[in-house]
Amino acid sequence: MIIGFFASFIGFTIIISVFLKRNSRQSREQVQRFWAREAEANSVRRKSLDGLHYIKIPLEDFPTQLLPENPVVTECIDILKTLATQKIVNLTGWSNTDLKLEYGTANITLLSDYDQNFTLLVRTLQKWADALIESQYMEEATVLMEYAISVETDVSRTYYLLADYWLSQGEDCQVERLIKTAEGLHSASKEPIVRKLREKLNK
Repeated sequence: MIIGFFASFIGFTIIISVFLKRNSRQSREQVQRFWAREAEANSVRRKSLDGLHYIKIPLEDFPTQLLPENPVVTECIDILKTLATQKIVNLTGWSNTDLKLEYGTANITLLSDYDQNFTLLVRTLQKWADALIESQYMEEATVLMEYAISVETDVSRTYYLLADYWLSQGEDCQVERLIKTAEGLHSASKEPIVRKLREKLNK
């Protein structure tokens, strides 16, 4: 019995050793591939950014006249006015290496700025929408959230609030549209958003 135990233990130890070596080798290969790709990216010359999809903020379509004394609303409007003068691009899901390979190393700072502007845009839109909803302006809030969806926000709250609104209006097809948009996201939030929307639709 003791011999059998030791034989099993030795066998188990061998299996673990082989598994760890395999993982170690795979990890080394992944690291090597990463640095090879990074080296390639760092050698790419600056490319034109004219083909990027620059986002325009249609402030004239937003409910800027509502809640003029609300500090959250005024702050959001001020942020959007500033963003409207800057370049905004949705680069969610792109790594720095991806960007350098596609557009050249010299453009990485600009592209990072454009992407940060996008993140600020969609977060500000939802913050403004939340303030409107709190003051019972749901329909006006949907204007902001629908615009955020149109530029492919990955803020999950935007999708969930819109889904609840459209379901309350009996517009199930609008939730299906939200699911389709979410399925096209290049974000880590994609799967949980899609899963939650489907749950809401199938209740």
